[in-house]
Amino acid sequence: MTSSPLHLVIVNTPIGALGSGEGGGVELTLRSLVQGLVRRGHRLTVVAAKGSTLPVDCTGVELLEVEGVNQPSWQHAAAHAPVEIPHNGLLPALWETALDAGQSADAVINGGYDWLPLWLTQRVSAKLFHLISMGDVAAVMRDVIEAVAAWNPHRLAFHTHRQAADFQLPAPANVVGNGFDLTNYTFQIQTNGPLGWAGRIAPEKGLEDAAAAAAALGEQLLVWGFREDEAYARQVESSVPAGTIDWRGFRSTMELQQELGSCRALINTPKWNEAYGNVVVEALACGVPVVAYDRGGPGELVCSGNTGWLVPPDDVASLAEALRRVGSINRSACRSWAEAHASCEVFSQRVEAWIRTGLTADVSINPRR
Repeated sequence: MTSSPLHLVIVNTPIGALGSGEGGGVELTLRSLVQGLVRRGHRLTVVAAKGSTLPVDCTGVELLEVEGVNQPSWQHAAAHAPVEIPHNGLLPALWETALDAGQSADAVINGGYDWLPLWLTQRVSAKLFHLISMGDVAAVMRDVIEAVAAWNPHRLAFHTHRQAADFQLPAPANVVGNGFDLTNYTFQIQTNGPLGWAGRIAPEKGLEDAAAAAAALGEQLLVWGFREDEAYARQVESSVPAGTIDWRGFRSTMELQQELGSCRALINTPKWNEAYGNVVVEALACGVPVVAYDRGGPGELVCSGNTGWLVPPDDVASLAEALRRVGSINRSACRSWAEAHASCEVFSQRVEAWIRTGLTADVSINPRR
């Protein structure tokens, strides 16, 4: 790195502690970002809920832990839902600490998808940057994201172009992708393993379609993930023959990659516009081809015919047919794609470039500041 190091404050999602699994893909993203930025020589302060943990090779990172009630996720909110913050909420506690730390930092990077930090952006002296982790899920969130973009588009970044297209932006989106510590993922060459699916067990993830495709082939489906919606999980299980689903639960990265890497294919079936698709890259890093709906972020990540197959959204018959052809995919090509496009080094370099551009950009100053 030729430029001087930055002091960056990174704020975790207000849904659980960093490392707990409750925060879903945001946690994995932020842990990878912290690792990459540390390796690039930056000074980091991480603000997260009490009980959080950092990657083992990040001992020099300052961790500020705060307490509070978890924030409800926007993921399941109605289109016109209001902003709600619980009494003694974790969200304002995180941002009280982050804004204090941000006074002496070069920038504050928000990893959570919440109204409050976005609204604060034009109203505080700390320089707030937002890595937007979801698409358009509620009108009030869309409005505040578009308001920040209109004021200063350099303060926002997105994981994929498809995600960014959900919003009316005044300039081309800053797309930074995502990244992973690929040393944590072992390439596995075998091609005759089981089928797999991974993600939060919730309706927007479309597990029922993956289960139906596996059942159509008369195969078992290994399922990893946090059971967020128990009623939904029971409904999916009852929709296919007994024994079709092998529930593996939430696993650490090390455990997940060992089991996932043995799979013949990963099935990815989002029912909504996924911002990225972390598990897609985790599979590719292990050499596992991905059969996915051509929807949202996964549609940008899977190179159909090279690292897996893309099929029309919600088409279970096409899923099953593509799974029959997955043996033609070269597993080495899957790993090579992950190394070229989704390492934590590549990701952190993109994020650093975004932050530096934003810090040096000539922008209009809001009169209220």
